[in-house]
Amino acid sequence: QVIWTLLVTILGYASSLPVGDDSICTAEELAKYSIIFTGKWSQTAFPKQYPLYRPPAQWSSMLGVTHSSDYSMWKKNEYASNGVRDFAEKGEAWVLMKEIEEAGEKIQSVHGIFSAAAISSGTGQTSTELEVHPRHPLVSFVVRIVPSPDWFVGIDSLNLCEGDHWMEEVSVDLFPYDAGTDSGFTFSSPNFATIPQDTVTEITCSSPSHPANSFYYPKLKILPPIAQVTLVKLKKSQLGLSAPYINLPAKSNEVIDSVS
Repeated sequence: QVIWTLLVTILGYASSLPVGDDSICTAEELAKYSIIFTGKWSQTAFPKQYPLYRPPAQWSSMLGVTHSSDYSMWKKNEYASNGVRDFAEKGEAWVLMKEIEEAGEKIQSVHGIFSAAAISSGTGQTSTELEVHPRHPLVSFVVRIVPSPDWFVGIDSLNLCEGDHWMEEVSVDLFPYDAGTDSGFTFSSPNFATIPQDTVTEITCSSPSHPANSFYYPKLKILPPIAQVTLVKLKKSQLGLSAPYINLPAKSNEVIDSVS
């Protein structure tokens, strides 16, 4: 009876443990990737209130992390951390970097931080390299939309490991998110804190459902992607080299004139 009770207790505890996407990664020790961010925020694709000056449409630097499922930089429908708030609102990275560092020290959930240079226009590319580990195969990052109240694009916990091997290449279309910390509707809205703070939400062509919203295109079904990110696994001969600038073929994301 005692053994049975103990077994049930152990199994119950095991079943309650979080099962992360990275729990079954048996790939080789380390992998290195080039990450290429491509801005697709053009006046043709997003004509409404497109920022032309003070400042013109552009992208902040990228701040990212490779990590395990024990860490989360940001999540849709959850509250943004103070670090993500500062980055989304002002492009300030210090608090977010401190949060990442503390997570790495406390629960060893972070393998490394990476960053890429800002892009001075709505369209263009920036790239850097990152390293993943079998216990830290997830990639997350944020890039601020400039100008905006608290809008950003990014990825939350993209798993680069597939069982016993690393993915060779993956591309993801990116769409705008609202950090839930500033109540502005337009790219140039003044700073107006959201009290109480809201959760991180995806901005769509119909949400927020308000004509003043800079991304409000009610005749569209979905917004075109405002950016794209591509990760390419580097061969061992490429390790240690600077990240290649890859001129990826642009997929059209332009809004048809009649619905603009």
